[in-house]
Amino acid sequence: MKTVVIIPARLASTRFPGKLLVDIRGKTMIQRTYEQALKVPDLDYVTVATADEQIVQNIKSFGGRVLTTSGKHLTGTDCCLEAAEKLQEEFNLADQDVVINVQGDEPYIHPESIALIKGRFKEQAEAEIVTLYKSITSESDLFSNGTAKVILNKQGEIIYFSRVPIPYLRDVDQKSWLASGMHHKQVGIYGYRFGVLKKIARLEQSPLEIAEKLEQLRWIENGYVITGQETPHESFSVDTPEDLKKVDLFVEKE
Repeated sequence: MKTVVIIPARLASTRFPGKLLVDIRGKTMIQRTYEQALKVPDLDYVTVATADEQIVQNIKSFGGRVLTTSGKHLTGTDCCLEAAEKLQEEFNLADQDVVINVQGDEPYIHPESIALIKGRFKEQAEAEIVTLYKSITSESDLFSNGTAKVILNKQGEIIYFSRVPIPYLRDVDQKSWLASGMHHKQVGIYGYRFGVLKKIARLEQSPLEIAEKLEQLRWIENGYVITGQETPHESFSVDTPEDLKKVDLFVEKE
């Protein structure tokens, strides 16, 4: 089984334009994300995928790998597919091989979290899509609309994602929900079998996806199984200039 990591990257950002090229301790955000992925053992390929020439030049400046893709993609999944198809001939990617989508705005993504995705595919031959989750330990995460929450079945498959706290504990005061230990959040890395990626990237938007603004609901609505893999590591994406001020604190906590 081959495993490639693709980091979709674009300069356009509603809340923080150009964030992937901001300086973090002497390196750009996208360089730090790329270098974290390189720390994962036994990957076959790591590359950034982008339509922005400034990002291309930045990646080349430190000797990184980069693929130029269309600027018309609406999602990182779409960008991953184009990049994976560019790699298909060079690496003879088969449908059972794995493509891992790492977001470019996570400059301190833990390498072990990426390795957990890889390991789950190796252990579970039937896995189609794998993503990470962890217990929610703060009320800010529990009640934030920016944090995707997950519900898993007994087989470890994610059966729903939502921006609101799920499950809803009807007979419990909301102040006690966190203590119940029943709530989990998604950690935003995806792995796909290459054959599955080719299919889900071509699906039309679904009603639940449109309602929650969560692309992964499109896959569930179309019958694809998303396997959950627990991780002990937090994820910290830089979405706003204010988030950039919290990077040092996150590194210290990890």
